[in-house]
Parts: sequence; C-alpha cells; structure tokens
Amino acid sequence: KSAWEDLRAALAAQPELPQIEVYYRLRTRRTHRKAGNVADFCRRCGKKYRYMIVLDADSVMSGACLKRLVQLMEANPKAGIIQTAPRAAGRDTLYARIQQMATRVYGPLFTAGLHYWQLGESHYWGHNAILRVGPFMRHCALGKIEGKGPLAGEILSHDFVEAALMRAKGWSVWIAYDLPGSYEEMPPSLLDELKRDRRWCQGNLQNFQLFTAKGLHPAHRAVFMTGVMAYLSAPLWFLFLVLSTALLAMNVMAEPVYFREPYQLFPLWPEWHPEWAIRLFGATATLLFLPKFLAAVLLLIRPKELRGFGGPLRMLGSVALETLFSALLAPVRMLFHTKFVLGALLGWKLVWKSPPRGDNETTWREAMEKHGGGSLLGLLWAGGVYWLDPGFLWWLLPVVGSLICSIPLSVWSSRVRLGRAFREQRLFLIPEESIPPRELRWLWMAMRKIRGPLADFRRAAVDPVTNAMMCAASIPRPRRPAALMEQREALIERALSEGPKALGDVPRNVLLHDPLLLNRLHTRIWTTPHAHPDWFSED
Repeated sequence: KSAWEDLRAALAAQPELPQIEVYYRLRTRRTHRKAGNVADFCRRCGKKYRYMIVLDADSVMSGACLKRLVQLMEANPKAGIIQTAPRAAGRDTLYARIQQMATRVYGPLFTAGLHYWQLGESHYWGHNAILRVGPFMRHCALGKIEGKGPLAGEILSHDFVEAALMRAKGWSVWIAYDLPGSYEEMPPSLLDELKRDRRWCQGNLQNFQLFTAKGLHPAHRAVFMTGVMAYLSAPLWFLFLVLSTALLAMNVMAEPVYFREPYQLFPLWPEWHPEWAIRLFGATATLLFLPKFLAAVLLLIRPKELRGFGGPLRMLGSVALETLFSALLAPVRMLFHTKFVLGALLGWKLVWKSPPRGDNETTWREAMEKHGGGSLLGLLWAGGVYWLDPGFLWWLLPVVGSLICSIPLSVWSSRVRLGRAFREQRLFLIPEESIPPRELRWLWMAMRKIRGPLADFRRAAVDPVTNAMMCAASIPRPRRPAALMEQREALIERALSEGPKALGDVPRNVLLHDPLLLNRLHTRIWTTPHAHPDWFSED
C-alpha cells in the first residue's frame, strides 16, 4: 500500500503525463489464491476493459512489450491469450544463476519449438501474458473437481485449464516466443524450487482427471498428459532402479541353473547383450544432451548475442558446468518428485505458501531435515550394492552419489557469495547481467531503496496520510469480544512503551489489518508523552 501511495504521488507530480488511475486491492478473504485474485478483478472491473495483462509478484515487463502485446491482440481478433516467454534474471545465489543461464541459453530454442508444434493451441503459464477479458470471463470461471479423493477440490494448476477452456470455445492461445522485454525471477535455492514443484505436481495430477472432458482440443489433452508425465516419470525411474537392484540381488544370491529341462543335452549359459545397453544409453544421452548442444550452436552462430554470455569459451564452459550440475541434481529431484506423487495420491496435506522474493539461503539444519532421509537411503543403497557386487556400484554411483552429497550440494548452491564469485569469473553470465535493460536497472535501484517491513509498519502507524489510507482500505469491525478487545488494548500499550522493534510479525499484522486499532495506535503515538522514541526514528 505504501508503494501504491508513492506511485500515485509520483504520477500526480508530473502533470505532463497522461492522467492514469492506479488502483490497489488487498482481498480480506484470499480464497482460491492467485486464481481468486484474477476472478475478483473480473467480477469487479472486468466489463470495463478489453484486455488484461496478468503478472506475478516477481514479473517485470517493459512498456514496449506491453504495447506490442496489445497490438498483437488487435491484429488477431480470435486470439484469446498471448503468452510471452519471460527471461529469468535478478537472482544472485549460485543455484539461481545456474538456472537463469540455463533458461536463457536453452529457453529460446525450447519456446520456438513449442510455438512451431502448437501454434494456436499453446501453453499458458499464468503470468506475463495478455488475456482477452470478455471470453475469459465467459468461459474460464473454474469450479472444483468433484469427488472426495486427494485430487478433488480446488484446481491448483488453473492456467493450463484456462488455456484449454479458451481453446475449446474457439479462442486461440499463442506463445510470443521472440518478444523481448518480459522477465521473471527464479527460485533462489533447490529447496525453494522443490516447494514450488510439489504444488505443481499436485496440480498436474489433478488436471489428468480433465483429460477426457468433452470439447477439449487434442493439443491441450496432450498438454495435460505431458504435465502428468513430467512428475510421474520420477517414480517410474525410481521403480526401475529398485527393480534393477533387486534383479542384481537375485542373480548374485541365487544358484545358477544351466539345465532347466530333463535330459537336456547342452547347458544354457547366461547371455549378456552389451549392444542393448549401448542403444539405451545412446538414446537417453541424445534425448538429454542434443537440445543443449543445438542451443549452444545457435548462440555460437550469433556473435552479437554471444557477447552477453561472456564470449564463446565462457558460454561453453557454463553449459558444461550446468550439465554436470543438472546431472547431480536429477536423482535428488527424482526422489522428491516420487514423494510428491505418492503424497498427492495418498492425500497428504498441501500447504501453499508464497515463494521467497529474495536471495534466500538454505541453512545446514534445513538441508539436514529435507535431505537427510535421501542421504541415508543413498548410503544404505550404495553399501548394499557394494556387498552384492562391487563392480555394479560404478553403474549406480551417479544416482547414489548424488543422494549422498545432496546436503552440501543444496546448501552450497544456495550461497550468494558463490554465485557472485562465479559472476566475477564471467561464468553463468546472461545478457540481463552483463548489459541489463533499463527496466531491470530501475527495478534493482528501487529494491535497494526499500526500507523493509519494520520501516513500512512505522510509517503506517505514524504518518497521517499513510495511516488514513491504510484505515480506509480495511473493513472496521467494532463488535469484538470483550476479552479480545482487552488483549488488543494491551498490544497498543506494549507498542507505545516498547516501540515497533519489540513487535513480531504477528502483532504487527494484527495492528495493520484492524483499522480501528491502527487508528487508535496512531492517535496515541502523537498524543502520548511517553511514546517510545523509535516511533519517530528513521533507521
């Protein structure tokens, strides 16, 4: 709300600019999460607008990109959604910088391929996209998935479903894969990415129930299926590894049988077909590494773009290190995704929390709690295979070794210091870092000036204009239980005597969301002689 007030004041101070009304709304009852925010806007204001552009909290779009999206909509009257391909930037942790580089190098080829194959039946990722409001309101109001199972209830991956509903009613969905000026941020650490993946996993498994829904375009049925397989492949891979280990145990511990039939003249010797293994390995390596190779080649033939990645040698070195890093993390993701699939099918409770908006570093304690079971499994697995057949351990070492090293790998990759050290060596560099566009420069400058939640809370309690705005934006509830009123009166007295620094997040939120309480605190601060001096400090 403070940022909204500052923006309105800045616009009002420039009369030469067109008069633009900027609205801000904070829902008191935040039902249906992000989809509920969009639905709330459509119900209240949707009829006033032809288009809307949906952004996430970490989204950045240039004015030229916004303008071009509107022009594309005007030029394509049957387009219902046009999705940009946002570029990742803005993080400093090693993990995020590796992911930023990967999406920046491989992403253009990937999204161009999606556009080529899908055309007007493309993906919609829920942000950094423009929507035609009229048909979206008519066709994309989402209900709940019927039933009582773990995958019933509120639709989590609403964006895929909204795109399918738009296309089912004749409105096309496109990816503007080559449109610059659209940006987003990556999760700062492996654990933060996995927290997001659990929500996505459950949402994609939910969407599989809509696979047979009437009227959907085959392309969007395929989108639902690929979303399911993106996570179902993890337990299938894990099951394959478990069965191969079990087969090894059977071959080692069981007595070989060379004569299986009575009066058999010749023994049946065990057969080994290395060409089968070579074919499987070759097909898997081609599937995994060919897209990365082609994306790197595409950059090598574009010297102007290559300069933003630190030159050809550093770009190739970054790609090689990223390939090694992704190979180390693949078994860790496999184990977590397996747990996510089982948890979704068994009905484990899903807690939805907003992702961190800064360079959040993983602590050793948190890594031990989240990766400790996987590391123990890797140690036991490696020990069991070594006991059965030491030679077979080399084949399994990329998997069990990754699980064993997952704790330090997760912690070290979340470190900002390491991310900046690699940037000094011009590794994992992206054009948005080496030649940042002005929109990102302005954003980073504004982020450095943010005072923090404590300063904003002090401003809401002390500054008359901010306090009046905060009180007007909330709903007063004068009828409260007497015991609750006594507790909140005691909270005001504590805030007055001990200052804002003595209040934690919960007491501050109680004051901010009760306009009567916040106004009373404001009045007491200015009229009480013994108010703590920290209320008027600027630190």
